[in-house]
Amino acid sequence: MSVSPVVPHHIAIVMDGNGRWAKRRFLPRLAGHKQGVDSLRRCVRACAERGVGVLTVFAFSSENWNRPADEVSGLMELLALALGREVPQLKKDGVRLYFVGERAGLSQKVRDGLVQAETATAENTRLVLNVCFNYGGRWDIAQAAASLAARGEPITEASLHGAMGMSHVPDPDLVIRTGGEMRISNFLLWQSAYAEFVFSDRLWPDFDESALDEAIAAFGSRERRFGKTSEQILPAHPDPMPG
Repeated sequence: MSVSPVVPHHIAIVMDGNGRWAKRRFLPRLAGHKQGVDSLRRCVRACAERGVGVLTVFAFSSENWNRPADEVSGLMELLALALGREVPQLKKDGVRLYFVGERAGLSQKVRDGLVQAETATAENTRLVLNVCFNYGGRWDIAQAAASLAARGEPITEASLHGAMGMSHVPDPDLVIRTGGEMRISNFLLWQSAYAEFVFSDRLWPDFDESALDEAIAAFGSRERRFGKTSEQILPAHPDPMPG
């Protein structure tokens, strides 16, 4: 008898490797980012089919502004195009969109697009898709602390958590990074305190359903103790049958 895999409720992904994917094919970096959008579309569909409740992806970090200007402008254009093309299907598929990050540095056109996408999908409940755009984990902690201080509220773990950009969803159970790198690059520093990590050698455009299933299987094989001992979290063995 087969055993159903343990599916994490919240998966977060650092989508790394678009540029290298393009370079290996002698293509401009933006071609890799476009292919990455296709990979994200597959991943969203696969997560919904497997019963994942929340998917959070790292689309553009606070540090990505330091990339070449033509790549940054291309990414902004790609975001605008993706919103127009993908949002109707996401709405149809029951996916609710949230954009998490600093919006002040974005153009009015991009900001308007984010609001429109969030509004269009606000009633959906099948899957929450958080897109971290112009986001950094340190920024998130700092803005939460500043917000509490401005309101004169005490800064505690609970209040800080509630003031962060991801307060609308539980913390991630599984964090995946593609592209072969083994670091979190300022992603969900607070929220990933007890997450399981899987590092994949696949470049993001090559990350498909089988790679997602491998990561979920790795998650299911681990013991999550949250500071406790194994004996505390494992069910007690029943007494042997008499006779």
